Amino acid sequence: MSASVNVLGQTLQSCSRDPMTGFFRNGSCDTCEEDRGIHTVCAVMTAEFLAYSKYVGNDLSTPRPEFSFPGLQAGDRWCLCATRFLQAHEEGVAPRVNLSATHERTLDVVPLEVLQSYAVEDR
Repeated sequence: MSASVNVLGQTLQSCSRDPMTGFFRNGSCDTCEEDRGIHTVCAVMTAEFLAYSKYVGNDLSTPRPEFSFPGLQAGDRWCLCATRFLQAHEEGVAPRVNLSATHERTLDVVPLEVLQSYAVEDR
C-alpha cells in the first residue's frame, strides 16, 4: 500500500464507511500499484454526476448485491477513479471533492488547482 497522504501533504482522512468505499474497502482512498484505476478522489456524488457516469458506462447508481455494492445516491462519498473525475471535469459535471480524503497519487492525473476548484469542507 502507498503511504496514506492526501493532496495537501497531510495524513489521509477517511472518505466513507457508509457506503464502504476505497480500493481496499477500508473507507479511505488508499491505493497501491495494483490499483490501475487510481481510485483516489474522495468525491461527493451528485445526481448529475451519477447520471453522467451511467451514460459513459460506469453505472455507480445501480445496486450490485453480488459485489456487495449498494449503489450510490446523491450525497454519498466515494473513492472515484482519478481519470473518471478528470473526464467529468472536462465535461463540466465533476462532483465536489474532499481534499483531506483525496490521496496524493491523484496528482499524477489531476492538477491540484482543478481539485481545489471542487473542494468541499470535511464533514
